[in-house]
Amino acid sequence: MLPVAQVELQPLVSATKRLIESLQYVGAPLKPDDEEALRTLFASTDSEAVTSGIQDILDRYTVAGVNINPESRVTVDAGLSPKILVEQGWRTFLVKVHNEAGITPKLIAESPNAEPQFRRSNASKRPSMDITMADVADRWMDLVMYEKRPMNPRLSGLELEYRIIQIFARDSGSREGILAFNVGQGTQDIGFRNEVAILFDCQLAVEVALGVTDWDGKPTSAAFVIKDSDGRVYPNPARRLAPDFFFHDQVYRADGETVLLPSGEFSVTISRGPEYNPQTKNLVIGEDQASANISFTLNRWIHPVSQNWYSGDHHVHAAGCKHYENPTEGVSPADMMRHILGEDLNVGCVLTWGPCWYAQKAHFEGKVHALSQENYIMRYDIEVSGFPSSHAGHLCLLRLSEDDYPGTSLVEEWPSWTLPVLKWGKEQGGVVGYSHSGWGLALPDYGLNGDRIEIFRRKPGPRGRNADTLPDYGMPRFDGIGANEYIVTVAHGVCDFISSVDTPAIWELNIWYHTLNCGFRTRISGETDFPCIYGDKVGLGRVYVKLDEGQDLNFDAWIQGVKNGRSYVGDGMSHIINLKVDDVAVGEPGSGGIISQLDLEKPGSVKVSFDAAAMLQAEQNEYTRSVRDSRLDEKPYWHIERSRIGDTRNVPVEIIVNGEVAVTEEILADGKQRLMEFDLTIKKSSWIAVRILPSAHTNPIFVEVDRKPIRANKRSAQWCIDAVDTCWNSKVGQISEAERPAAKLAYDQAKDIYQKILADTP
Repeated sequence: MLPVAQVELQPLVSATKRLIESLQYVGAPLKPDDEEALRTLFASTDSEAVTSGIQDILDRYTVAGVNINPESRVTVDAGLSPKILVEQGWRTFLVKVHNEAGITPKLIAESPNAEPQFRRSNASKRPSMDITMADVADRWMDLVMYEKRPMNPRLSGLELEYRIIQIFARDSGSREGILAFNVGQGTQDIGFRNEVAILFDCQLAVEVALGVTDWDGKPTSAAFVIKDSDGRVYPNPARRLAPDFFFHDQVYRADGETVLLPSGEFSVTISRGPEYNPQTKNLVIGEDQASANISFTLNRWIHPVSQNWYSGDHHVHAAGCKHYENPTEGVSPADMMRHILGEDLNVGCVLTWGPCWYAQKAHFEGKVHALSQENYIMRYDIEVSGFPSSHAGHLCLLRLSEDDYPGTSLVEEWPSWTLPVLKWGKEQGGVVGYSHSGWGLALPDYGLNGDRIEIFRRKPGPRGRNADTLPDYGMPRFDGIGANEYIVTVAHGVCDFISSVDTPAIWELNIWYHTLNCGFRTRISGETDFPCIYGDKVGLGRVYVKLDEGQDLNFDAWIQGVKNGRSYVGDGMSHIINLKVDDVAVGEPGSGGIISQLDLEKPGSVKVSFDAAAMLQAEQNEYTRSVRDSRLDEKPYWHIERSRIGDTRNVPVEIIVNGEVAVTEEILADGKQRLMEFDLTIKKSSWIAVRILPSAHTNPIFVEVDRKPIRANKRSAQWCIDAVDTCWNSKVGQISEAERPAAKLAYDQAKDIYQKILADTP
């Protein structure tokens, strides 16, 4: 790394002053004696002495020297600084640039050791293995050129300047790394002269023990978000493999487990699902510290399990979407169980689907996974997604005993519409329904004059006021992968539930309300579709299922509660517990032993009772305001902030009768559980549910008056008739010719059923 001769004094001094300021900002200041010597040089007018003196000092901090010759070819030499890094930490160095060409592009740093150590899923069912674990071992480094103010993002064109590079080391010990630099395509010199191999000494990080005690004094697991004073996340997401997911800020650790951190100041935030209050503490690790620890005692604002209500997410994935497919085809059951525990999710249904199907289906056993433990269950089942029937709606098939459709060995051989798949799932004792129900069921906007404006998901177009009331009589296009063919299969009695909480609430609930108004009794369940619709964490969308008093959590009882609608769904930030109409509890045997049914001999009064609780922060912030003010078809779709009334801390609790709001009462969202009781007059057979929209929604209780079926209104029946036609026109081209006659018959039969309901509706 040769010295550069005389350089224009004024711009060199100005650039060096900015460099000093930037190094201070990133927490890597020069030694005080060196900074003082530089400031003495700045007072000199001897250009040659200043140029030489600056180099004498700054070269000692330089990891590499870059020469850009007059033809803009780049060569690189090793610098003079000690080549010391720290495991799981960042270190800051200088790069000396001799810019003979006087050009002003960005200086780009690269390294084969900094290449990605994983490849995100491209939805392949059998992905090629292009990144091996041997490749991962060699990809131990990260590089960042610091280009923020007061540094300029581009080279100045001055013959001599210094740039800042930050290098991360994943490992400890001796590691060789190749540093390469260029200033654009074609500027690398021949013979690999634009790169240099450097042997780094990666010193050990500090092992930090994490203490996690639950509210009851027992050790537990939780999510930890660790950031330094510059906002960088630890462990570095770019160098993570499972069980720590690269697309998360958080990592999950049990009490007594550890993370590796360099010296420095950190904020540590702990959380454990929506029922807990997050906490943040500061952690300082000294330069010579050998070990450290930090402990938390968690506190809940609500505990549904103590009242026999168990949370679950019936739709999470171990492969596909944000997961990687290299160096492994998705992640393992142990990885998924760690996340389920860390989010306090009592039941996690890990669904194998199209991406990495043939590798991941090896985890299917037709029973609860052996890693399950008391009050925390994991089971592998199927989402029919990436299959021939996917166009008509993705399916969640739960509690299966077989995972291959009869007569098939390849995904491509499965049926091309959903009814036969649902029937097969139910025939083996499964509980089956549609995933991410709202996709394809987008409702038209309202224009300024009240006209409906059709919207197209993911496509630009006119936007008015989004649909925000239920039921809505606008007609969706039925052109997506949600509960589209549900409009047919519900009439055939083969669909146990449709999913909610992971798509816009109005879109999900609207089709459900219309079919309830026609007398059908399909339930709703809650899901996240992790990490596809939401990659933040498992359990963002939840279903809470009630078990019997004194009954231990087991999957059969829990999934039967999903099927029976002994449940409510939501984001976990509001809860509607123990809904009853008179003495009939939701999801439990009622009149004549029929689930959720109350019989009245004639119109009359009923008592609706339940406990309600919600949690809002007392004061809004920029993020929560943005959630409340965003359209209902923008993420997050279900969120307690959308329920906030004005600038208060109140939310509306609504009793719904046949899709219409019958009673509204505000409660303070301070986390306290409140008993609520109301008398309602029921004039005809009706379904009754309770909601805090869009944060929580119960399943319904069905009130039959004078033994007559529920026939809420003719408009819902006509909507369903028209919906069958719309769905057929949308799907027919993707149903195989061999299956099309059977599908057409099923659609026609469903339409006939709705027409009879219409004729039977007063």
